[in-house]
Order: sequence, then C-alpha cells, then structure tokens
Amino acid sequence: MKLTRYLTNLDSFIFACIGFYAIYLYTSYSGVGLSPDSLMYASAADSFSAHGNFMTFNKTPITFFPVFYPFFLGVIQFISRINAVEAGYMINCFLFAAVVFTTGWIVERFLSHSRIYKWLILIAIILSPALLEIYSFLWSETLFILEILIFIVAYWKYTHGHRLKALIITAVITAIACITRYAGVTIVGTGCLLILLDFELTIRKKIEHLLLYGAISISLLTANLLYNSTVTGLSTGTREPSITPFSQNLFRVGTVINDWGALSDKADSFAIPVTCIIMLSLIGVLVFKTFKRRINSYENAVIGFAVVYGSFMIILATFSRFEPINSRLLSPMFICLLISCTSWVPDVLRLVHSKILKYVLAGVAIAAMLLFEYSTALVDYQRYDDENDYGVPGYSDDSWNKSEFAPYLRKHKSVFDPDIPIYSDANEAVWLFTGMSSQLVPHSFFKRDVDKFYVQKRFYIIWFDSLYNSELISLKDIMAHKKVTKIGGAKEGEIYLCE
Repeated sequence: MKLTRYLTNLDSFIFACIGFYAIYLYTSYSGVGLSPDSLMYASAADSFSAHGNFMTFNKTPITFFPVFYPFFLGVIQFISRINAVEAGYMINCFLFAAVVFTTGWIVERFLSHSRIYKWLILIAIILSPALLEIYSFLWSETLFILEILIFIVAYWKYTHGHRLKALIITAVITAIACITRYAGVTIVGTGCLLILLDFELTIRKKIEHLLLYGAISISLLTANLLYNSTVTGLSTGTREPSITPFSQNLFRVGTVINDWGALSDKADSFAIPVTCIIMLSLIGVLVFKTFKRRINSYENAVIGFAVVYGSFMIILATFSRFEPINSRLLSPMFICLLISCTSWVPDVLRLVHSKILKYVLAGVAIAAMLLFEYSTALVDYQRYDDENDYGVPGYSDDSWNKSEFAPYLRKHKSVFDPDIPIYSDANEAVWLFTGMSSQLVPHSFFKRDVDKFYVQKRFYIIWFDSLYNSELISLKDIMAHKKVTKIGGAKEGEIYLCE
C-alpha cells in the first residue's frame, strides 16, 4: 500500500527535481535577484540571526512587511551560517521544487483524475515566466505560494470528517501565511467562504468552526500588527491612498492574465472583459457546486482561493496605493487560476461517450496546452539568455556588480562622520554594498516628513544616478533648500554634505 502511494507521487517528485534545476539555471550567473524589498527581508533576517530582533538596514523594526519570511530566512541563516543574500538562490530552488511537488499531490487527488492533465499542469508551472521570475528573487511570495498549497491540502483533509484537530491545523497554517504576507488574509477569507458553503455542516457547527478558524487564523497577524503599532506607531508602515480607480485595476488584472496566457498585446484591449468573465465564471462554478452539494473537493478549494485573492487585490488597489497591479502581486493566484481555468476539461471528457469524439477533443485540448507551453518556453529562453549574460535584474546584476560607485563607497566609508545622519535615494543599496545604515530620502507626498528633513542642520546624501523615483524629493530640490557640497563620487553616483 505504501509503495503504491510513493509510486503515485513519483512523477511529481521528478517534476519537482526539474523545477529545482530550472531555478538553479536562472540564478547560477549572479545569484538570487535582489530588489529593495529583498534587502529589507535580508537585513531583518541578519538582525534576527544575530540579535533576535527584526531591525532592518535603516535601524527601524520591519513593519511594511510581516515578520515570518525574515524569521524563516533568519533561522536558515542561524543554522547554516550563510546569510540570506548568499543562500537565497538555493532556498528558492527548494521552495519551487516543493511548490511543484505539492501541486502534483493536489492534482493527483482531483475527482476526475488524468495523468496527462497532471503532467501538462506541472510542465506549465515549471515553464511559467511569472513563477520563474518570482523564484529568481529573494521575495516572500516564494514561501507564501507554498503556504497557499499547504493550506489547500490541510483544508481538504479537514472536510473528510470535519474534526477539530484538522480545523486547528488548517487555521495554524493560515495564521503563518498571514504573517508571511499581509495578503494572507485572503486565505482566511477562503477558509471562511468554504466553511460557509459546506453542506455537510449544520448551522451550529458552521458558526462554531467559523469562530474557531477565524480566531486562530488572525491571531498571529493581530499580534504582529499590535507589536508594530507599539514600537513604531504604525501597524503596517506608511501607506498612501490609491490613485487608481476600480476600472483601471480591473484592466491591469486582465493584462496580467493575458500575459500569463501568452497572448499578444492586442488582447489587452479586452482586458476588463477578460477579468470580469473569468472572475464571474469562477464564482458561478462555486455557486453551482454548492447547490449540487459537491463543494468539498480540491478543485473547489483551488477555485475559492482564486476568487478571493483576485477580488481582494482589485479592491485593495482601489483604496490603497502600492506598486501598480502586476505579475508579481498576482503571482500567488497563478497556480490556482491555471487549475481553475483548466480542471473542467477532464470532467467534460469523462461525460463524452463516443470514444472517437473523446480522443479528438482530448487531442485538441492537449495540442492547445502544448502550444501555450511552447509560447512560454520561448519567453523563458529569451529571459535565460539575457540573465546568463547580465544576471537577474536588480542589485545582483552586472549593472551593479561592475559599477564604479559601489566599490568606491566600500573604500571610502571613512569620509562619513558617524555623528551626522546619512540619506540616500537607495538606502538598501548603501547597506548592501557598505554595511552602513542610512535613511531613505523622504517621499514628497508626506509633507511633514519633508519639512522635518529640511530642518536638520547637517546630513550626508548618497545619490545613485542610475535610479529614478518620482515619488521621492529630487536632488535638485535638496540643492534648492540646502548648501550642498560634493565630497566624493564616481561614475553613477556622488556623495554630498548638506548644510
């Protein structure tokens, strides 16, 4: 019996190994990709490993992001004695392999099981440009996506018996996901939605299980937010109101879905209808399955998360300002959306009685999936060719590794008086290349921060010419308010003393 179970998942293990190697290929030239977010996580992991706290490179507690991903990196760093920047590529190799294997585990247990369908889904995941990008960077999505899949497995086990122990395990997994990314509240919403739709639970049990699941699920997030408020006065860092309307967010979600589907830019003119049709169709499927009393399955848990996460991102972007909705922000729903939009194919084929017609339809479906995967493979190859020459975009690519200013900063740290504060338009880069702490030049939106900045009598500015952030006050503006003296610099950057 055990041998059969292991053989059943052997193909998933093989695909997981291929996924492991795919991430290794993309990160073999320059290591894991590093963005400003990555260095926030890495510096907090350093602090946890060394001091047991979550201080970032600017000597403030991490609040813009929750604490579990830095904790995860910090534990690995403490055990291995290798920092997150150096170990990141290998961590991501293992995480992506785990994602591929867990997806295979889930698809294997679909009601309409199809080995070919499972293989095609796993190939699509391994070839996905969206996921290959995510797992090439030191980003919390790498862990969060795996937690989503583990939640789906745990919830499915809970539906078989509705035991409290299984519910508590599911809730604990959800709680950890909530402090990996704040978007983990979508898993709370998914769990609550599925419990509400569960026809096997009496009304009394639904209420009891909802209260228990909800209380445990948000417990760690509540503690994290209270801690942030206590030490910084802000629960999730400084947030700005949205500047994008609901319709524009619908459009952006549609463009991302078109891109995932390897469609041309011409399809973007239909981006809003694409978003609406997909979201309403998935909602319709959930409603239909509820009325048919067939809600408790892996497929429906997957669809439930896709609906909740997609809706959440559209609504959140309408009220809160962050980077425009893009592939990275939507990546946690990629696997669920892929499965939601294709899992009906084996169901339909099973209903076809004519063998000839069944083979014809199956052939068409397989050909369409292979064509899609061929298109994504071409995108992957182009990206691999670029990154094999220059590295993963960000602070680990050749534009930084071979810059003159980064080594100049390392050699001339002595020019800074430790009693004078340092500001930069890329304070995370200052920490990465010198180990020094600095503050980010204030955002022009926050007038109080700008006034406070200019009140200071003396401070240093480390300015990177290759970067441009229109939301920050400019070097020209600083020069208009302060006496600015250049005290050093090299190609692509300068150091100034402002008085």
